[in-house]
Amino acid sequence: MSADAHGAAVSDWPAGVDRVVLAEVDSTNAEAARRARDLTQPTWILALRQTAGRGRRGRAWVDPTGNFAATLVMRPAGPPGAAAQRSFIAALALFDACVAVTGRPDGFALKWPNDVLLNGCKLAGILLESLGSVGGSGGGSVGVSGAWVAHLAIGIGVNLRNAPPAQDGAVRPVNLWDEAGAAVTPEEFLDALAPAFAHYEAQFTTYGFAPIRNAWLARAARLGETITARTVTESYDGVFETIDDSGALILNTARGRMAIPAADVFFR
Repeated sequence: MSADAHGAAVSDWPAGVDRVVLAEVDSTNAEAARRARDLTQPTWILALRQTAGRGRRGRAWVDPTGNFAATLVMRPAGPPGAAAQRSFIAALALFDACVAVTGRPDGFALKWPNDVLLNGCKLAGILLESLGSVGGSGGGSVGVSGAWVAHLAIGIGVNLRNAPPAQDGAVRPVNLWDEAGAAVTPEEFLDALAPAFAHYEAQFTTYGFAPIRNAWLARAARLGETITARTVTESYDGVFETIDDSGALILNTARGRMAIPAADVFFR
């Protein structure tokens, strides 16, 4: 057992993984981009206060005091498709961490592509961004084609103590304290999350995406139900059948069976 910079006991912290705890930062993903080239091993960057967090598609991520905001920056093995599949690893790790800190296996579910739900409401979100590339240039959201990713930033936000205001059409946000009665600090949550991520990452690198896919589907919200998937240009209604071997959403629609690699999902 070791201790972090704040003196808290750390058990089961994964070997070969570093952590940085910051009192305040604009965005943990932005900080990951600033530090990536100088890091020699996978590193969790935890901010006790985040002033300019962001979500998918450039949306602002509202981050009230007491919540969890952290980014894992790493060098992902494999092509861009494998990098993108780490959103499912992060979701499984989040699920396990939530169960560990609450002692409650019920109530949690995973919403495609990157949210964790508690009692049907949004508890946590995940944002993957590439930080440079091998054989390409620039960075941005992780896709399934193109150059290999040099560094990957896996940003995670969890409503531990406070929930942001609800947005029109979106799943209502909740926090872990009010919904599950669990008083957890960001550092304590990271102590549960980091080992869980390391477990699924080792599984992924050894056996590929298949066991990750199966584990994710076992925890999926609204599987077998009618949902709406909205891309930048179109909206699809259909039965959520599964995810395919790449992680794309498979919908059975009036136009037939469709594979949707990226979209926002809305429940009825």
